[in-house]
Amino acid sequence: MAEPAGVIGFPAAPDLLAAIGEWQRWLRHEKRASPHTLAAYNSDLLNFLSFEAEHIGGLPALRDLDALKPADFRAWLAHRRTQGLAHSSNARAISVMRNLFRWLDREGLVDASAASAVRTPKVPRSLPKALSDREAAETVESVAELARQAWVGKRDTAVLLLLYGCGLRIGEALSLTRLEAPRGKQQTLCVTGKGNKQRLVPLLPVVIEAIDDYLRACPYDLPPSGPLFVGARGGPLSPRPIQKRLQELRGLLGLPATATPHALRHSFATHLLAGGGDLRSIQELLGHASLSTTQRYTEVDVQGLLSVYQAAHPRAKG
Repeated sequence: MAEPAGVIGFPAAPDLLAAIGEWQRWLRHEKRASPHTLAAYNSDLLNFLSFEAEHIGGLPALRDLDALKPADFRAWLAHRRTQGLAHSSNARAISVMRNLFRWLDREGLVDASAASAVRTPKVPRSLPKALSDREAAETVESVAELARQAWVGKRDTAVLLLLYGCGLRIGEALSLTRLEAPRGKQQTLCVTGKGNKQRLVPLLPVVIEAIDDYLRACPYDLPPSGPLFVGARGGPLSPRPIQKRLQELRGLLGLPATATPHALRHSFATHLLAGGGDLRSIQELLGHASLSTTQRYTEVDVQGLLSVYQAAHPRAKG
């Protein structure tokens, strides 16, 4: 029996390989999982199957997975910790295994209760890494100076202003079409975010001016349905050139390692909050499905206020 496409290399018996192949097809076609997501799932599955193969002394089959107990999954997670894998990585890995076992359970192949009974490792909640007002301004103002071609510098400036001035994710900015480019005295921009959900974000005049500046300088003919931002050869712009540009700026401006394109979006939210913006409005502007996601920015702002207090308040020095 030939191994299904996409599962070659997994240490598993033929019946389990066939089931994994069907699960992968389900992920691709029913759940619309991206190639990046599938690659991450496969990496975690390979780690799990390798552990099981060593544990039972042979290739695990469906019957072996059906016989697993919660203690077996906990042993696997403990083994991953000895490999130096982070809590976040282990949390994702057990989530992947639950996904597989639930699918196998629905297909009547394996009992998923053992996998469902295992607690997800607690992941320390990290705060958004925002830049200061000065750092954000210097980043946007200096990026054009690094480009070899003037129009590329204008392009990068426009992209970063969409991130910092409008709170867009970099993927949202780069997915804009030429037809969607703001113009004139337009006050809002319709953005398509995660889950194809649309939201309106206010447009600062400086953002429109930067995009107009880029369009006037761009040497390529941009069709209405084509991308607004293009690469050096005229194709759709990928995030990598923007990320690379900020890497260069970190060295020149002495910015922290956390100065990334996404940090500008965080800065947009944090600076709005510091200026008196309310959480609900910021949630809408960012396109967060849950208010709890936006509430992380309150902790960022509190940290900033504490720094000011400790540096300036007489009572903080005693």
